[in-house]
Amino acid sequence: MKRLIGTLLPPEKPNNIPSSSKWLSGQGAGVWFYIEATDNPNIYRIKRFTPEGELDCDRLFEIEKSKAVFNLSEAFEFTHISHCSKCKIIQNEIIFVFKYIG
Repeated sequence: MKRLIGTLLPPEKPNNIPSSSKWLSGQGAGVWFYIEATDNPNIYRIKRFTPEGELDCDRLFEIEKSKAVFNLSEAFEFTHISHCSKCKIIQNEIIFVFKYIG
């Protein structure tokens, strides 16, 4: 069972938000995160949307060095603290940290 932090459950996802986006509940608010691969295997594009579907940020992130390998095709979830400068993703009980690069 997914543990929710904060007070909001996911609202209905607006049509403009990619279907594979993940909801991250927050205290008093929450956001949708979308991640996609780039041509560089260590760089990802992450977009953050408001609950209403407005784009907050669209940036490139580099994954911090890790002995583990993040796999976009396996199950994962965004976790706290994630924002437009740093995002954390849990996959297979490993926390991957993504840092904004441009």
